[in-house]
Amino acid sequence: MIKPQKLVTLFAAFMLAASTGPVYAASGSSSLPFHDISGSFARDEIVDLVHEGVVEGTGGGAFEPRKTVTRAEFTAMTDRLLKLKEVDGDIPAFSDVPRTSWYYGWVQAGLNLGIVQGKSASTFEPKANITREEAAVLIVRALKKEPAAVSAGQLPYQDAASISSWARPYIKAAAALGLMEGADGKFRPKANMTREETAAVLDRVLQISSWDQAIHSTPASSLQVGWQNGLTISQFIAKVKASNVNTIVPRWFFLEEGTGSLSNHVDASLLNWAKQNHKKVWALLGNHSDPELTDDILTDPAKKSSVIKQLTAYVKSYGLSGVNVDFENVSPQDREALTAFVTELDQSLRTVGGVVSIDVSPDLGTDWTEAFDYKALGQAADYIILMGYDEHWGGDPIAGSVSSYAWVESALDKLLRSVPSSKTILALPFYTRDWTLKEGGATSEELNLAQQGVRTRSVAYNRSWDDSLGQYVFKYQKQGYTHKIWIEDSRSITKKYVMAADRGVAGYAFWYMGAETPDVWTAMSNAERYASY
Repeated sequence: MIKPQKLVTLFAAFMLAASTGPVYAASGSSSLPFHDISGSFARDEIVDLVHEGVVEGTGGGAFEPRKTVTRAEFTAMTDRLLKLKEVDGDIPAFSDVPRTSWYYGWVQAGLNLGIVQGKSASTFEPKANITREEAAVLIVRALKKEPAAVSAGQLPYQDAASISSWARPYIKAAAALGLMEGADGKFRPKANMTREETAAVLDRVLQISSWDQAIHSTPASSLQVGWQNGLTISQFIAKVKASNVNTIVPRWFFLEEGTGSLSNHVDASLLNWAKQNHKKVWALLGNHSDPELTDDILTDPAKKSSVIKQLTAYVKSYGLSGVNVDFENVSPQDREALTAFVTELDQSLRTVGGVVSIDVSPDLGTDWTEAFDYKALGQAADYIILMGYDEHWGGDPIAGSVSSYAWVESALDKLLRSVPSSKTILALPFYTRDWTLKEGGATSEELNLAQQGVRTRSVAYNRSWDDSLGQYVFKYQKQGYTHKIWIEDSRSITKKYVMAADRGVAGYAFWYMGAETPDVWTAMSNAERYASY
């Protein structure tokens, strides 16, 4: 790291270099990582960033400090500074950023988190040189600053009028943060950034103590809950291994007709694997989406007590971490009975070290959710899992997203008015729907994320990003009908993930394991880290 007392000297050197070119000083280069940086004003910053893994040479032992920097290069260096990982996005964002390019993953990673943007809706211009005003916008945005509008007259530069209006607030913020400044009364907004200037700017982020500490800290782990669905045990284990999931929900227990009996589908091999690999197991308790069966169990004291005793015994004997209650299609008349069941189950499982989580739909004020007393359930259970999907469901005659950003945000905020964020888990979808638009109503086909990628790549490119929805909307023609897909991918999921992280939720759940594409896990790891800053 550069010592704080060196900043004044280096800052002055950078200001001079900004208008007259690099300042060189006599220095030995035997211990330097590159043979051509001994005279660079940013020599120490370059060395520092090499150790940080942020910058690399250009080959042959050279750094080429005065070489200009492209938009792709600046993006990659900023991502590496923030300890982000490349995201091999299944849905490419830009037509001029091919998946085979070295910078594809860096551009996707920065875009997912809103750090970078395209030059147009479909192009990024990765090989174009990045200007000083573009660099100011990118680095300030990377530091999570969204400054207020600034007029040219509010900037202390002779060339303020030549600064793009969209860049003015960020240039003012960059100066206030000590990251970028002009020289001789000018900022030179349209001048291209050089590699040594870039190193100086990026390394100054590490001189901000709060950012240096955050970047070099390990983010606290949140709950990452993965539901099993339609996979064999070996397939499920393979998917969990390749994921961020630390808590698994196998479909093991279901209410059955009779005197309060439960079906038991515990698999010893999965249980042993989970214990050996330090995964929590929240066994699912389902009701077959049967309202009559559920009412019978919840309202009969003997049957209810029998179910709770069986579950408690199973949690103890199998060494489970808890139970995930997944009761769907519960009658509104069972509202109080459901709360009572969860309360008693939680009290019983506490005696054997288990927790209770319950899955709830967003509160839309309909009969579908009338059985959920959100506040009471939030008090009774250890965790409330908000199923942030099925905004538009399979039988919906109106086509639309399964999980638009605004809809999920509204649903989560409403829940958080009744349930503490420390008890709230947001469930995200690994599926979408291909809608066929017809007269009299739409029909849809459910697609997992891998199927979605195949579908979108098999027809003519025709999609656009809708920022209010937080999704790409994809359109194509087939057999005389218009089809639309509201895409769920690493970008849309990241946007919802960060929104929930900003509200301090306890974690996330994913419906369902095996329906995802691999890039979503990297994207969510980045989101977890970036949200911690």
